[in-house]
Amino acid sequence: MTQGNERKSKLLGSGDIVVSFEFFPPKTEKMEETLWSSIARLAPLRPEFVSVTYGAGGSTRERTHATVTRLLRETQLKPAAHLTCVDATKDEVDAVARAYWDAGVRHIVALRGDPAQGAGTKYEPHPGGYTNAADLVAGLKKIANFEISVAGYPEKHPESPSVDADIENLKAKVDAGADRIITQFGFDNARFLRYLERARAAGIWVPISPGIVPIHNFKQVSGFAKRAGASVPSWLARRFEGLEEDSATTHLVAAAVATEQVMDLVDEGIKKFHFYTLNRADLVYAICHLLGLRPARSNADANAA
Repeated sequence: MTQGNERKSKLLGSGDIVVSFEFFPPKTEKMEETLWSSIARLAPLRPEFVSVTYGAGGSTRERTHATVTRLLRETQLKPAAHLTCVDATKDEVDAVARAYWDAGVRHIVALRGDPAQGAGTKYEPHPGGYTNAADLVAGLKKIANFEISVAGYPEKHPESPSVDADIENLKAKVDAGADRIITQFGFDNARFLRYLERARAAGIWVPISPGIVPIHNFKQVSGFAKRAGASVPSWLARRFEGLEEDSATTHLVAAAVATEQVMDLVDEGIKKFHFYTLNRADLVYAICHLLGLRPARSNADANAA
């Protein structure tokens, strides 16, 4: 008999949790092998979709398109292509979007994008380009009936003057037609839950998925967090202290930290998670397993049973 005080997250079975995975287009042949090995490992978990990132100013445009179209051609996964406003006219962005639609892509992650000069520099809309993500969402909806995901920032976007202004911008994206919000990764669940409350209070009712990043390399992820405006709690730094040259233990600690985070969110009623995989499958797969997800059986396996 189940104890009434047992954590809900320990009772999960297959089908209770929905996940999505983010990948980035590879730069080298070795990175290409790593990416597709990771995709093959994670695909049987049947993610809702997988997204593929897009560099500032379209710097990875061809590689992003190649990765997305290969996903369509060789897998049963539903790819979502990232698209930004940076350093491009509306006509140029629209042409990329139409090419995706013609290739069979039905899901876009619409982002303003980082300044082409790098994080920390002032963003300037391209003359003749989309002004921001809300403007981009509205433009994409005019082109075709894309499913559109947009970004959310539980600790506010680094360039937002206030949390309230950030929520107003989020609502503008949803009012323009966004179907889903994927948040920047973070490590403090209380911040995500407050953000969720603020969004709902502002009348934002589309799904909001927390972004989760397993920590393969603490120094590297801390750098990502600093540039993205995400805080790294002192307790988290303490957990990885002294493990700089110990990758095996780092992975064990990372799996424990991320699993604790997602299970606590499940206890709060969160059922959708977006994993920033960094093109590596091991930790993500382990966390998904602990969440109750199991790989789909192939037709051959089913026939042999």
